[in-house]
Amino acid sequence: MIVTWSKGPADDDMPESILVENLERVRRHPWWTARAELALAILRRNGVLAPARILDVGCGWGVNLRALEKMEYEASGLDISRRILELIDEPQRRLIEADLNQTPPETQSLYEGLLMLDVLEHLDDDRGTVGRLAKLLRPGGIIVVSVPALPELFSEFDQIQGHRRRYVPETLSAVFEGTGFVLTKIFWWGAWMVPVLRRMRLKPGSTPLPPAPTYSAYLRLPPWPGPLVMKLMFGWEKSRALDGRLRTGSSLFAVGTRAH
Repeated sequence: MIVTWSKGPADDDMPESILVENLERVRRHPWWTARAELALAILRRNGVLAPARILDVGCGWGVNLRALEKMEYEASGLDISRRILELIDEPQRRLIEADLNQTPPETQSLYEGLLMLDVLEHLDDDRGTVGRLAKLLRPGGIIVVSVPALPELFSEFDQIQGHRRRYVPETLSAVFEGTGFVLTKIFWWGAWMVPVLRRMRLKPGSTPLPPAPTYSAYLRLPPWPGPLVMKLMFGWEKSRALDGRLRTGSSLFAVGTRAH
C-alpha cells in the first residue's frame, strides 16, 4: 500500500529512469546486500530489535526493506519516486511517497529507527533534511546514515546518479549539528574497495565502458568468482567496520540518537 505525504520532482535528486531500469540488477549486487546486512547489524548493536518500527528513507529498490522484513521488523519505505514504489509494492508492505525537501506531516506513528542509506549525497540541503526527519523518530530512537566517502574519488559515476558530493568524517559530522540528533558514532566501510576505485580513477581506460556510460554499465559485475570474492570481502571487514577499526573506506556510516 502506498500513501502520499508530498510530491516532488524525482529526477532532481536522482534520475528516475535509473531506479526503474536497474531493479533486478541491484537486487543481485553484493554491495547492496552487504550494506543492508551492515545496517541491520547496527540496529541490533544499538538495541533496536524486531518488531521495532523502522522507516527506510530513500528506499529505492527495496533491498533494505526486504532485509528488514525478513528479520520481522515493522518496516516502512519512503521514496520520492512513485514509479519505483509501484514496482516494489507488495501486499502488506507499507510505502510512503514523499519529497524530503518538504516537512513531513505530524504523525503519532513514530519510529524507533530511521535508515537513510546513500541519500544525503543526492540532496542540496543535507543538514536541513536530517533536521526535518527528527520529528519522525521517538526520543532515544536512532538514525543510521551512510554516504559515499572521499571527495577525491568523485567521478563520472557520481555525476550520472546525481551525487552532489562525497564526504569525510568532518563534513558528515557537521550534517548533524542543530538537527535534534546526538551523533554517537562515525565509521568507515568498504576499505578494500578504495585501492580498486583509485586505480580506476587513475586509469580511465581500465574498465571498458560505452562512449556515453550509463549507470547500468558501472554496475557490471566481474566474471565468476568475482561476485563471490566481493561477498567474502564485505563479510571479512563487517565486524572491523562496526568496531571502528577501518581507517578508510569508500563509504562512511553515522549513527545518531534523537535527543529527549
